[in-house]
Amino acid sequence: MKTKIMKSTLRPNKAEKEFLSLAYNSFYDLFNEIIEDSFWKKDEWYRFCKVKDAFAIYNELLNYEPIKWVIDWMKKGGRPPVEGEIGSDLFKFVRNLTLHFPFFENWDSVWVNKFIVNWNKEGQSIDQFLKKYKGRGEVKYRFWEGHKKRMTYLSIKFPAQYKTTSKVFLKDIISEKEGIKFSMILMRKVLDTQVEEVGKKPSIS
Repeated sequence: MKTKIMKSTLRPNKAEKEFLSLAYNSFYDLFNEIIEDSFWKKDEWYRFCKVKDAFAIYNELLNYEPIKWVIDWMKKGGRPPVEGEIGSDLFKFVRNLTLHFPFFENWDSVWVNKFIVNWNKEGQSIDQFLKKYKGRGEVKYRFWEGHKKRMTYLSIKFPAQYKTTSKVFLKDIISEKEGIKFSMILMRKVLDTQVEEVGKKPSIS
């Protein structure tokens, strides 16, 4: 998918433009595949790899200063504040979890506990996230897929506890199908703020 990046007097510079073009086109290709029902009939390892790639690309794009401004605006009330936290902190957590614990073959099998998270050093990003968000409960969402005329309801559930031996499963925070679809839609909503031309896409509320 070809994407036209929004221009300003300062951004993007030449290097940013080249990176953004590669990252956006790759993300949108993944979005278009993952959002389709046919994707969920494929092998679980294939799905897991594609989803990990989408989270990885999105998190690289979070380093782009104008996108940081969007996230900051969301957290300060431009959107429901928790949406800004999900669009940054939670999605970074998912990326870091799948990157630093590459032992799992599918979404539903991914887990950590406090003992494993801090095996090398305490207080790093995954540890910080789980300490901050444990006990925050759940956030209910729904998204509408217009071309399918279908409304889907889901919950993002922050872990109730974070202890030495108690496993925190990724699937209990974000469900594989509905949760990942929602995540892709929210990520695209953030990324679309920086492009001039975008196609039709599902919406969330």
